[in-house]
Amino acid sequence: MTEKIVIGLDGTDTGERALAFAKDLASKIDACELLAVYVIEWSPFTFQTAEENERRHNRREEEINLAMSRIVDPAVEGLKAAGFKATGLVRHGDVAETLNKLTVENGGTQIIVGRASSDGFAKRIFGSSTQNLVMHADVPVTVVA
Repeated sequence: MTEKIVIGLDGTDTGERALAFAKDLASKIDACELLAVYVIEWSPFTFQTAEENERRHNRREEEINLAMSRIVDPAVEGLKAAGFKATGLVRHGDVAETLNKLTVENGGTQIIVGRASSDGFAKRIFGSSTQNLVMHADVPVTVVA
């Protein structure tokens, strides 16, 4: 049976540590695929004009392309160069929900993410994406410090 590890990237050092941990873990598994995922926090709710919504849609596409070229593609290329079978995705949405949904849709067996590095008032009230993922994921989650 092939294991599929989903790596939640965020463009920070914690995401890089999660990537390194996933590579190390995958090297110890006979049949393993890696899926590098970057989720752009984005609310589907809008109360704007049609013109503003069109600009918003264009901005979403630009953000996806930018995240692919700057974060996901280099990660996938590095994984492939190291001999792993790897693919990548970028999506908009709630980070925890979207990462879990993509994991389930792609047959992921585990999620690896970096520990949330932000702190402050909003985190204390709403919780971090990492905390929400750990509490609600459908598969095991490994949080890398």
